[in-house]
Amino acid sequence: MRSALLAAALLLAAPVLAQSRHAAPPRSFPIGGSAPSGAQLKAPADLSSRIARWQSVDMLFHSQGLTSREVKLVGKLVEAARELDAIYWRQSDPYALTLHAQLRNSRAPRDQQILRYLLINGGQYDLLDDNRSFVTAEPAPPGRAFYPPNATRASIESYLASHPDSRTELLSPLTLVRQMGADLVGLPYRSAFRAQLTQAATALRQAAELSDDPDFAAYLRSRADALLSDDYVPSHRLWIDLKSPKIDLIFAPDLVYLDQLLGVKSSYGAAILIRNDPETRKVEFLQQYLAQIQQSLPLDALDKPSAQSSPIEVVESPFRTGDFFHGYQSVAATLPLDSRVRAAKGTKKIIFRNFMDARVHHVLLPLARKMMDPSQSALPTPDAYFTTVLLHEIAHGLGPSSSRVNGRPVPLRESLGPIFASLEEAKADVTGMYAAHWLVEHNAIPREREPALYASYLVGILRSIRFGPGEAHSRSELMEFNYLFSQNAIVPHAGTLSRGTARVVFSFDPVRLPAAIESLNRELLAIEVSGDRARAEQWFARYGDVPTSLRSSFLSTTGIPVDIFPRFSWDVPIQ
Repeated sequence: MRSALLAAALLLAAPVLAQSRHAAPPRSFPIGGSAPSGAQLKAPADLSSRIARWQSVDMLFHSQGLTSREVKLVGKLVEAARELDAIYWRQSDPYALTLHAQLRNSRAPRDQQILRYLLINGGQYDLLDDNRSFVTAEPAPPGRAFYPPNATRASIESYLASHPDSRTELLSPLTLVRQMGADLVGLPYRSAFRAQLTQAATALRQAAELSDDPDFAAYLRSRADALLSDDYVPSHRLWIDLKSPKIDLIFAPDLVYLDQLLGVKSSYGAAILIRNDPETRKVEFLQQYLAQIQQSLPLDALDKPSAQSSPIEVVESPFRTGDFFHGYQSVAATLPLDSRVRAAKGTKKIIFRNFMDARVHHVLLPLARKMMDPSQSALPTPDAYFTTVLLHEIAHGLGPSSSRVNGRPVPLRESLGPIFASLEEAKADVTGMYAAHWLVEHNAIPREREPALYASYLVGILRSIRFGPGEAHSRSELMEFNYLFSQNAIVPHAGTLSRGTARVVFSFDPVRLPAAIESLNRELLAIEVSGDRARAEQWFARYGDVPTSLRSSFLSTTGIPVDIFPRFSWDVPIQ
């Protein structure tokens, strides 16, 4: 009865509570005057150069091969996806919406820059500046808008210790944690974001009416139901079972990167997918090796569940929103994250080919020329990088499916907390490269391709580290770099002079690297099995500093973007 009364009270207060985050939230930003000129706003002097670190790239919608009904269907999916973007802002940084409202009618150049950088980051917190606000310099709350103002991990865990019956409610990936008096309660997403979810569900159902693929239409209707019930399991199952869909859709609160407090709360994101059949057919052969790779991992049999068949789709993505649009631009995804679905049905691997090609062209190949030793700088190729990313995604489905804590299975995210996002990315990286060597040794990949795979892996590490400690992939790959460096598997060399400063370039040792990857893989898998959060945090702290040689090498990369930022055929309004 207590929970029901509290939930009812929260529903009445949902518009306010859903946007609560700071202890003293600003009702307006200090821009002064009657017009939003931004004259007193503390925008950084280097805002132009910050924006330039995100290379704008056209990701246009090409309707060739689609019928007129399918084009209309895509338009409805765009409508639905915009609603998820609106929710993402309320999870990430609802007070950035205040700033946007103040500046949106301004034509002042600096105000336009502020609006642009808000859009790139999905809020005021600069991903490339350790998630500090670029207008106030304050750090992002680790729990963003998912938890009460000033909540800490210790305070949440203390409450759970004395209120064990609240554990499921508060640790659900689909609730906001809110405070009522001395109590903490979970406000379901379906209630907190009802207005946007209702609009999104309507658009999905209208899209289903336009689909000539009955299975895809069934998925859209089921996903529309899930938005309003928070029960995504049935639609996840339908999604995984889709057979070579011409048009596909990621549409859910799936990713957990925003939650740096407990690492369990999911943020909303959407991606429209157009299947690339020729590229998909090229990679389907890997399915036959999954079970053997899983069984070869250095784990007890108890911790190696059977590797499930895992559909792989290579797609073009002409529109993304939410967690797939702001900040770090994913070139691949393994979904869903729901452990119940993964245990029963496995996962689906999505490779965003247009985003991957843009990353390779604008970031990776220029970095290889600057940061890798000339003897290896020409080894990375688009095809080899594609393979390393694909193996990374496959590796997300390998290894343990849960931790064993005091003899009972515990979801990995719950046992490991915020460090899980970086740990899992590192595990996928390293297990993916372990799998690459296994495939070479078993003649599934030609041996002559192995150097290109290692070189592409190395330049991928160098790319990710440039994001800084505020990004999960960056933390994981800095740890990988430092460990492999300590094993002499990555080797520094004196490079050329850049602006009078001796820079350093890097190469991999083809003899030492496979053994170093295997030993690192053993450690990361052992941490996941044990669910030992302290061990994980200590491991990342041990290998978490940027070495001087790497800082020196980064001096030569100032003209190379850190990432891309897409321009779509449709706008993504901030609302």
